[in-house]
Amino acid sequence: MNRSILIVICDFLLVSLLAFSTVDINKVADEGAPPTVKVDIATNQVDSGKDLAAVMRLALNDERRNREQLLGELTRTREVMSARDRDVQKFQEQLQSREQESARLQQQQASLQQQYAAAQTNIERLNQQLQGTSTEAVMSREKLAAMEAEAKRKSEQASALQRQLAELSSSNQAVVAEKQQLSTQLQVAQAERRAATEQAGRMAEDVKVERAEKAKLAEGVTALATKSSQLAEQIRSNQPLAPNTIFNDFVTNRVEAKFNAVRSGLFGNTRRKDTETVLVTDGTNTFALCHVQDTPLTLWDPGTDWEALTGVLSHQWESSPIRSVYFSMRDPRIVWIPVTDAEARQLGTKVYRISAEPYKFQDAVLVGTQDPYYGECKFEIDLTTPDYVRLDRNFLRGLFGKFNPSRGDLVFSKTGELLGIMANGTYCLMIRTFDAASPLQFGENVRSERTGVILSQLYSQLVQFPSKLQ
Repeated sequence: MNRSILIVICDFLLVSLLAFSTVDINKVADEGAPPTVKVDIATNQVDSGKDLAAVMRLALNDERRNREQLLGELTRTREVMSARDRDVQKFQEQLQSREQESARLQQQQASLQQQYAAAQTNIERLNQQLQGTSTEAVMSREKLAAMEAEAKRKSEQASALQRQLAELSSSNQAVVAEKQQLSTQLQVAQAERRAATEQAGRMAEDVKVERAEKAKLAEGVTALATKSSQLAEQIRSNQPLAPNTIFNDFVTNRVEAKFNAVRSGLFGNTRRKDTETVLVTDGTNTFALCHVQDTPLTLWDPGTDWEALTGVLSHQWESSPIRSVYFSMRDPRIVWIPVTDAEARQLGTKVYRISAEPYKFQDAVLVGTQDPYYGECKFEIDLTTPDYVRLDRNFLRGLFGKFNPSRGDLVFSKTGELLGIMANGTYCLMIRTFDAASPLQFGENVRSERTGVILSQLYSQLVQFPSKLQ
């Protein structure tokens, strides 16, 4: 098995054993003993996901360097093969040239041999003529001298042709020897080429095997990273956060909502309200939420007809206008303020998630939006109000400020998700979905919205609630 894969699997098994071998000391305690309050202060936690990611990156870097080394060796082998091919081609061209030269010399040798044979024939014929003329008494001396001179010239020419024939023979032998040498070099080059081809084939197979192992390792690393992320998420979801951490997160990411309402007439006035809230999402839509009493709007009969409604959401130095508000279908006192994804990015604040498991922990953290306080609370299920949980005021532990839970306060689960908002001083509406109804558009002129009619209708719904929820 590849050493890198073995290291990654061992790290994963070690993290899994550490994560699932935690002993719940509270369960071991004596059941008859009175419960004790234990405060765990969160300190620096070991980020096993980062160490595991570092090990996986090291393994992946080692495999990448091995692959680059093999690719470099394959490239150098291919270059050697190309050089060998050029040498073989050069040797073949030289051999072909030598063969052509040998053929030309052989042709010259044959021609000279023919000329030499002709000269020998001429000498013999002249000798015969000389002998014939010597017997003839009537042949003149001049003609005999001329014939002797011609015979001598022919003899010298034959000697020259014979010497040239000997030189051609020597040249031919040299050409044959060089041809044999080139043939030997060609055989050696072809053998080296076959060896280089075989080596390149083996290296290509090694590269294929290495790529296959790398692909398997990458798949294993991906699967392990996914499992590690899931394990880290599971550990995080089961690890309660300290109230200080939740409150500090709220202080860092809170959004200030400012509202202005204007109407004219005999009893005209201007009303302004400010509150602190957070952005929350269900995975699709994003809203800011608050209690209707934290806005200039009042649920009453008759309702107030406002002529202008404006507002703004701000975080640090960024702001976004409020274009409209919605009222919750389950409780008209809860106001939804829609925020687009672009506006959320512009505000630069954290967007909280709705609690997926609101009953996982008995305790929750309540944070004031009008007064600066926060503390731990215990909520109970009231079967007569399935959309709400009831605050157990016998178990209140304020951690900062004058702790007095009231309507509009935000309630966070121990995992840091938004659990709900206090509808009154006792009941908290759990946020499960954004069931919005009765929209009100904001602007400098909202007379056509008939805000008085809408507020009066919402008040009619509220008075039908049980008295403990009003």
